[in-house]
Amino acid sequence: MIHSSSAPSAESRPPLSFGEFVALMALLIALVALSIDAMLPALPEIGRDLGVVRENDRQLIITLIFLGMAVGQIFYGPLSDSIGRKPAIYAGLVIFVLGSLICTFAQTFSIMLLGRLVQGLGVAGSRSVTVALIRDQYAGRSMARVMSFVMGIFILVPVIAPSVGQGIILFAHWRAIFVLFLLLAVIMFIWFAIRQPETLQPEQRLPFSIARITSALREICTNRISLGYTIMAGLISGAFLGFLSSAQQIFQEQYGLGVQFPLYFAILALSSGLASFMNAQLVMRFGMRLLSRWSLFGLSGLSLLFLGIAGSQGGSPTLWLTIGYFMLTFFAVGILFGNLNALAMEPLGHIAGIGAALVGSLSTLLSIPLGAIIGQSYNGTVLPLVGGFALFGVLSIVTMRWAEQTRDA
Repeated sequence: MIHSSSAPSAESRPPLSFGEFVALMALLIALVALSIDAMLPALPEIGRDLGVVRENDRQLIITLIFLGMAVGQIFYGPLSDSIGRKPAIYAGLVIFVLGSLICTFAQTFSIMLLGRLVQGLGVAGSRSVTVALIRDQYAGRSMARVMSFVMGIFILVPVIAPSVGQGIILFAHWRAIFVLFLLLAVIMFIWFAIRQPETLQPEQRLPFSIARITSALREICTNRISLGYTIMAGLISGAFLGFLSSAQQIFQEQYGLGVQFPLYFAILALSSGLASFMNAQLVMRFGMRLLSRWSLFGLSGLSLLFLGIAGSQGGSPTLWLTIGYFMLTFFAVGILFGNLNALAMEPLGHIAGIGAALVGSLSTLLSIPLGAIIGQSYNGTVLPLVGGFALFGVLSIVTMRWAEQTRDA
């Protein structure tokens, strides 16, 4: 196995096997997807129990965790560079447990939203610092191998998470979902504490500095490539967040799928996951820019076409026509997710750690209001969602042309 020259010495390498290491890292990252997707089938019951009047308002249970993650990402990277990877991940898991407790005992909708915000702040730590921890120990092909296994497990989580949530509410109260989150976080905390050693030695650490964050932010915002692709990632993520926010209403209520909703959600998740796997092969042949351009034109053209079809059928096309549209759309989204952030990071290699955190945070902060607009516009039809994909796809094409002008000049 090839390790980076800056990898820890042999005595500090993890005692856990390669398989155990991959499993632990994957679960730490997958906590994000589980915290989002397992909630979808429970939204109607939570809304009824907590007195939510407007059905669209319960979408905020999904939106608020993204807000917490966006804010948290800014600080965990520099914090882990300063105090070490393990303390930063500990802090994130503890905050996530606190958020889970708030949600478990919430008696009002506002307290539930507070708990979800806190959960997002916590899960941002395990999501962002875990990648840095892997990078500390592996480089080149070895890191690519680890990340491929980790992301392979991560991709499977959205496939099964709604079924987990649906299964819980069939046999228990929706609060049991948050108890599951809490237990998983505690188990991961103990497992991580016992088995995973620190990977950033004291002599390698950097002082925590707000000035370093603002300097990196200034560099991103003044670089047309980084800023352009960050905006594009935010636009596509905004459309995707609009889907997550309204998926339960579309499939369980508009199409009357009931408890079958997780099955159809899994089909769409597999489409996106397949694209992620294929992207690793396609990008070596065609490159990130060409794949992104093709995906954007495909997503935009398909969405404009389907918008016309859906409009001619009162906003409710047949279920399988809708599923077919979303499968193709999420295949394009899977390709884009694999490339847009990497393209935004191309000019930021010298500030890779904090640059990745800020690119992720900025794109998420942009996606939240856009996704909320789509979700809150839900009117019993697929038109707001399909229109959102069409509009943000076209805007992404325009943004790509603007970003690439510097390269073409």
